[in-house]
Amino acid sequence: MISFSKKGNNPFFVIRCLLKGFRFLLKPQLRKFLVIPILINFLLYGIAIGLAYFYMDGILDYLLPNWLKAISWLSGILILIKGLIFIVSLVVYFFTFTLLANLIASPFYDKLSERTLEILIKNDSSNEMLENYADPSWIENLKAEWQHIRYLLLWLIFLVIFSMIPVINIIAPILWILWGAWGMGLEYLAYPLANRGLLFSEQKKLAKTVRFGMLTFGSITILGLTIPFINILVSPIAVIAITIYTHGIRQ
Repeated sequence: MISFSKKGNNPFFVIRCLLKGFRFLLKPQLRKFLVIPILINFLLYGIAIGLAYFYMDGILDYLLPNWLKAISWLSGILILIKGLIFIVSLVVYFFTFTLLANLIASPFYDKLSERTLEILIKNDSSNEMLENYADPSWIENLKAEWQHIRYLLLWLIFLVIFSMIPVINIIAPILWILWGAWGMGLEYLAYPLANRGLLFSEQKKLAKTVRFGMLTFGSITILGLTIPFINILVSPIAVIAITIYTHGIRQ
C-alpha cells in the first residue's frame, strides 16, 4: 500500500514540483502528449474568458443582495464583499471549465503522467523499478468516477445552502475557495494514483494525509488558471508536477 510522507505538506516542496513541472514541458519525450491538451485548453479557456468578460459584472450584481446595495454608507464593505464574490465566482467558473477540459484530455494526461514517472525513475539514483499495476475494470472505474462526482456535488450543495444563511455566510467565500483548492488538488492527484491502480476512495485517503500540500497545490493551480494565455499550459504542468510530487513523497 502506498503512503505519503509529511514532506508533502511543505508548501515550498509543492512550489518546487510545480516549477520542475514547467521545465519538464521542454522534454521531447513528453511532447506528443502535450499538443492535443494544449489545443483543447486554448479553445475552452478562450470561451471561458470571453464569457467572463461579457457576463461577469451581471453575475456579480445578481449575486449581491439587494438590501446591501441599498445601504450607501457601507460602500467600503460593499467593495470588499463584491471582491470576495468575484474571487469565488472565478474559482467556481474556472474549476468547472477545468473539469470539462480534463475530462476531454484525460487519455493524454494519463499517458503524460505515466511517461513523466518513467523519466523520474530513469533519473532516480535509488534505481526504483517501474511497477506494473492491474488496471481496474470499467465498472470499478465508473463507480470511482461517480464517487468523485458525488463527493464534489455534496460539498457544492452544502456550500450553496450555507451561502444563503444570513450572518454566518460571511465566511462562505473562504469555504468556496478552500473547496475549489481541495477539489483541484484531488482532480490532478487522480492521474498518477490511477496509474498505480488506486481509485477515488484510496486517492482521497492519501490526499487527507497531505491536506495542506493538496490545498497549496490546488490554490496555485487555480490562480494560474485565471491568467489568460498562461492557463492553457497550467493543466499539463499540473499533471507533470503532481506526478513529481507523489513520486517525491511516496514512502
